[in-house]
Amino acid sequence: MDSNRIPTIIAGTLLLVLIINLISAVIIDVDYVTLYPGEEGRVSLNVENNENFDIEDVSVALVLSEVPFTSVGSSTKDVDDIDEDDDDSVSFTLRPSTDIVPGDYDIPYTVKYVDAGNNTEDFTENGSFGIRVSAKTDLDFSAETRETAVVGKEGQVSIEIVNRGLGEIKSVSVQVFPQGFELLSNDKVFVGTIDADDSDTATFDVIYKNKNPVFSARVTYKDFDNKDKTETVSLPVRVYTEEEALELGLIDKSNTWLYIGIGIVVLILWYFWRRARKRKNVG
Repeated sequence: MDSNRIPTIIAGTLLLVLIINLISAVIIDVDYVTLYPGEEGRVSLNVENNENFDIEDVSVALVLSEVPFTSVGSSTKDVDDIDEDDDDSVSFTLRPSTDIVPGDYDIPYTVKYVDAGNNTEDFTENGSFGIRVSAKTDLDFSAETRETAVVGKEGQVSIEIVNRGLGEIKSVSVQVFPQGFELLSNDKVFVGTIDADDSDTATFDVIYKNKNPVFSARVTYKDFDNKDKTETVSLPVRVYTEEEALELGLIDKSNTWLYIGIGIVVLILWYFWRRARKRKNVG
């Protein structure tokens, strides 16, 4: 035999063995599951016998020591036997930790079984399946004025968006629909991303038209799962008449006309003083 062909034959044999092993592996099929922090969820694993023999004493064990999940009940489930080309299923109840960071996780598992026709031959296979931990959106809204709001005066109204959920929200924008005030700025403001346990604001320039305006707005955003969401809010805004604001000491009384009057009196006195001085000089 040509010595140059020996490495090729060996490589081909190893590849054939690898392919046979892959084909003969026990297959675990799991539907992609979404859970939430601190909440239980049921995970079903389908065990398919793709060997060329019947198997028995089948056990499936989840390996949770390195992942932030706990099993409610046993983390190992047994199946009596699975015939060749047949399947069976086991289920587990998992609970992510309450402080888990939302995202995608791989859950390792180990499958053990024996050849039903040869009880002395044990097999062990390892693998993993994916679980997504999502975050429920929990938003809070409030409206406030940047200064004392007075009917007929210009001012600024801000809406604060508080993200109390465990996941960020993205592409946040606020469109306002004025009721009781006139907009001086654009009716839509882009806010951007608001991280978990954080807040941001959108501010609008306005003229207050009456005492009881309502800040009505549509807030759009993408949630943790990148789904488009919309929330509509209507928030009251406290506005005072000028008389109320003065009485409560919220604003100072304007002295503009007083200063103008004093200025006029000074000019008149200066005029007559200068005129009298000219007469004296002439005399």
